Amino acid sequence: MNSSTANVLDIKTDISSDSTDLTIVQKELENHEDFYKMALQFQEIMMIYESAIKQIETKLEILNKEYKVTGRRNPIETVKSRIKSPDSIANKLQKRGIPVNFRNMTENLNDIAGVRVICPYISDIYTIKDILLKQPDLKLIEEKDYIATPKESGYRSLHMVLQVPVYLSQTEHHINVELQLRTIAMDFWASLEHELRYKTTTRIPEGIRRELKRCAETIAMTDREMEEIAIELQALD
Repeated sequence: MNSSTANVLDIKTDISSDSTDLTIVQKELENHEDFYKMALQFQEIMMIYESAIKQIETKLEILNKEYKVTGRRNPIETVKSRIKSPDSIANKLQKRGIPVNFRNMTENLNDIAGVRVICPYISDIYTIKDILLKQPDLKLIEEKDYIATPKESGYRSLHMVLQVPVYLSQTEHHINVELQLRTIAMDFWASLEHELRYKTTTRIPEGIRRELKRCAETIAMTDREMEEIAIELQALD
């Protein structure tokens, strides 16, 4: 990394002068100054992640406007975004057996910042993917195609981790943003499955798991059939 490029953690020096890592949770703060410094650093890190999301959203907004102006069919239905909560960040690190601190947070988690693009059809997902990857300031870090190879549960979506440049007044940061691309039908299934899974504290019975997977297969078939109908209708114009 050159002198003009800063890591997220370079915004502030270590919170404690003796270089001991302060964790987000599970550490007794000795005084108000420690708490203030920790809170300020977390706020600044989150600001950079929010700025990275804004970069992606702006690119998608421009594409959205271009399709409207040119009169072409728009492959973007909806764009959603979110930042992981401190509690969610800490829980994910703990599940991986990684100490909960700022450095581990930024170096080990690729989904602190997330953007979800909902598309009408499956082909639209790959259209948006190809357009974004042609933009020189975006770098593909990771890709998982759960459409070509669905999860055991039936979950389908295209996941990409994109590295996005964020330019501040004196520093440059390269931030990973998780991008999920789904059809409307995929998003419908995933939202309901997520709600069912998190509303119960018990293990989901195998019979219900099979039903959820069957629903996912039905929705996937509907996705394909709807796209075929759309292609046939376009051929009539």
